[in-house]
Amino acid sequence: MDELQDASHDGAQSTPVWAIFSDLMAALVGIFVLLLVWVIGIQLELSQSLEQERAKLQAEQQRRQALEEALADPLASGRISFQNGRIGINGSVLFALNADRLQPEGRALLESLVEPLRTYLAQHDELLMVSGFTDDLPIQQGNPRYADNWGLSAQRALTVTRTLIDQGLPEARIFAAAFGDNQPVTPNTDSAARAKNRRVEITTVPRADATAGEPEQAGKRDE
Repeated sequence: MDELQDASHDGAQSTPVWAIFSDLMAALVGIFVLLLVWVIGIQLELSQSLEQERAKLQAEQQRRQALEEALADPLASGRISFQNGRIGINGSVLFALNADRLQPEGRALLESLVEPLRTYLAQHDELLMVSGFTDDLPIQQGNPRYADNWGLSAQRALTVTRTLIDQGLPEARIFAAAFGDNQPVTPNTDSAARAKNRRVEITTVPRADATAGEPEQAGKRDE
């Protein structure tokens, strides 16, 4: 009789152990499932991000190819360069040293770019940025028009911008920027290198949403 009671007592004590073990296993399985779902979610997010980046890269390549095709004739003549989506024009073709007035050759070159650029803008909702660059030499003494290379590069960019507008590019789709002697394409070690750094570049840039940031319209919507 005592033995039966002891056996019954031992069985009552062992039952909670198996119940705890079962609960523990269920908890571990739940954690594993949560981790698996989290990993799958991360993989899906990364996959979507990669697809978006791939689509952006492909669109950028297509835009550059379209612009390069539009500029086929000027590029074939060797009068301009095209690299990483930037149209490069040697400053000596456009301007005399320390000057901002277009030379006849430079004006004719800009005129040849108008139609290809206008065709490109008609097919792409983008802007054109005209950037002026100089070498690292200071402005010649006795030149009262510019205090430094910033002023010279700015005026050259404005001259090219206004010329392109006068020759038919839409004013709302083009703007000027100045970089002075910053961002040289090659170190300013000699006259040949400095000649390369004296340049004007035309670059396509995304166009901001025309409806974004209009407080008056936003106020009307709030009403």
